[in-house]
Amino acid sequence: MSENPIDPGQTSTPPPSAEHPSGVSSDQRQWAMFAHLSAIAGAVLTSGVGGWGTFLGPLIIWLVKKDTMPFVDDQAKEALNFNITVAIVFFALAVLVFVTLGIGLLIAIPAWFVIGIAWLVFAIIAAIKANDGVTYRYPFTLRLVK
Repeated sequence: MSENPIDPGQTSTPPPSAEHPSGVSSDQRQWAMFAHLSAIAGAVLTSGVGGWGTFLGPLIIWLVKKDTMPFVDDQAKEALNFNITVAIVFFALAVLVFVTLGIGLLIAIPAWFVIGIAWLVFAIIAAIKANDGVTYRYPFTLRLVK
């Protein structure tokens, strides 16, 4: 440590390192977090038409950043796969309602509610983990985009 020029009796500490303990740069952590949170933004923005926009944010981030940021590539694919999986389950429940002429609503409505809450919780957890530089894997996810 070197002497502080303002107060010669005090020593100054070196500036904190820009490197995160996880080894992932702050840009990559931020973009990975955006990949997870963009699904929530897509759901809110397209909620009037069924929330189909949940996969658009992760898809766009993955397509733009996949070649330059490996951590973002991994986490955006994970967010994309999770949102596609949830969309498939929601669609399957809608087909169940249609096929049973509405009787399937007894199963579909509670399932949509529970799955929707779980989707929100998992997306927030994934965003927090990505911001910490930790690779997050959503549970019950089909790995469709590799």
